[in-house]
Amino acid sequence: MRRRRLAPLVAVSLTAALAPALAASPATAAPAAAPSAGTPSAVSPPAAKSALDRYAKQKPDWKRCEADSPAAYQCATVKVPLDYRKPGGKRIDLAISRIRTAEPGKRRGILLSNPGGPGGEGLWMPMMMKEELPASVLKSYDLVGFDPRGVGRSSPVSCNLTPEQENWLRPYKAETYAKDVAWARTVADKCRKKMGDRLPHITTRNTARDLDLVRAILGEKKISYFGYSYGTYLGAVYAQLFPSRADRFVLDSAVDPQRAWRGMIQWWAEGAEPAFDRWTEWAAARSKTYGLGDTPKKVDRTFWNLVAQAEKDPIEVDGQPTTGDEIRDGMRALAFTPKYASEAVVELKKAAAGKPASAKKLARITEGGGSGAPEWAGKSALAAETPADNGTASFWAVVCGDNSAAWSRDPETYRRDAIEDKGRYPLYGDFASSIKPCAFWGKSAEPVTVVKNKVGSLVVQNEWDSQTPLPSGQALHAQLKGSKMVTVLGGEGHGVYPSGNACTDGAVNRYLATGKLPAKDVTCRATAESNARARQNQKPDVLPGSPVPERAPNRF
Repeated sequence: MRRRRLAPLVAVSLTAALAPALAASPATAAPAAAPSAGTPSAVSPPAAKSALDRYAKQKPDWKRCEADSPAAYQCATVKVPLDYRKPGGKRIDLAISRIRTAEPGKRRGILLSNPGGPGGEGLWMPMMMKEELPASVLKSYDLVGFDPRGVGRSSPVSCNLTPEQENWLRPYKAETYAKDVAWARTVADKCRKKMGDRLPHITTRNTARDLDLVRAILGEKKISYFGYSYGTYLGAVYAQLFPSRADRFVLDSAVDPQRAWRGMIQWWAEGAEPAFDRWTEWAAARSKTYGLGDTPKKVDRTFWNLVAQAEKDPIEVDGQPTTGDEIRDGMRALAFTPKYASEAVVELKKAAAGKPASAKKLARITEGGGSGAPEWAGKSALAAETPADNGTASFWAVVCGDNSAAWSRDPETYRRDAIEDKGRYPLYGDFASSIKPCAFWGKSAEPVTVVKNKVGSLVVQNEWDSQTPLPSGQALHAQLKGSKMVTVLGGEGHGVYPSGNACTDGAVNRYLATGKLPAKDVTCRATAESNARARQNQKPDVLPGSPVPERAPNRF
């Protein structure tokens, strides 16, 4: 499974048949299904073809990624156009990595992967995939990773944000709203000033075009792909722009393209309410163990009484005052794991009464919210020179730039939405719907991509996912009309594969190994062990080589 023998270097060449996909112009590529950017009808002028042809003829200078990393784990940097409409203009770096198959005679092609974000580094992904994929899959692929444009080693962007300015999920309060509007405007202004003409081009559509350029540079006719969270959206956009180039696509914990991106953030509030109700039922059924109430209504009252108490007089938690808003923030993701939520609220009750409480269990609330910058933001697994705010800056570039039409320019719209959604979704509605920097962003360079195609893919989704709730995965499945879906009933956590669940892992492995999708959608049932694995995946630094950005509670 972990043989060290490496395949010969893939020859770098480009045939005339590949030119249309590379010559696709962002100015003419249709955002909907017809025609896609991979079709001859979307081809740009001959000069653009020639410019992209020169990019495709690059020969990567592969070297060991780090002195202390395995020799088989290789990195290189290639150039891509900043603006695909002007491929002869400015260029930026794209950092790529690979681990080649140990069985070149059985090689099918390349398996690209993305860990999520937006803003997550993916250069380390081949290391993770090497550890997790079975031998039946590994023999078929060179594993290829990359830092998306603007991220990590790929010409990283920055807005010169302070840690406080990175704190972006803010509860609505009438008395602080003017300050929140000023904050959002400041972030947008700083990003515009710092990034300049690069800002409009750090988008998912351009990242998808980068992937297709990598495909051509590596001499491949198609790519296979494994994307988590935001990575599912990137994969869906690639399949829309380049349907003839998509081979085997696994999309784990899926984003609904129709809700990119304001609607996806609002999913966090909408999805939290059924999870919270499930928790109250779970805790009530175990009232003798936790003492939170013997009916769901009483458990609900216990929690909200603690929130109200903390709003009047912050609760001392491990030496730090904790407000009601901070409790709501932390409980949002925690509610998806009823046992952890119950244990944390038990300790919160103790702290509220001035009694000794477990700081470790309380940390699931006090440190689990993620309104501020996540632990991984700005940390590069391989590049110490990455700006401190790179994770947040690249996040906003994509979230605001992909679809500016989704973001109102009127601050009063956000005020009204925050007030209304706090009533509809009391746990998190105001956090999700209040003002964001996108209200002051520039207009998107292109319309949002409408995903509607018949490209074969496998969508994998937990029932109880805090970041991309089940309806989000179902929506992507409906838009990818050639897809099949694996749903894990009772599945908790964000990120399904690998979980140790023979049903889910088996479906993914068989598809990657054989290319055969299930005959119909698959329903699996979570086990205690698979849920424990999924919850472990939510913690930073659990996978080889890097944090896992899409597991952060304020990212996809």
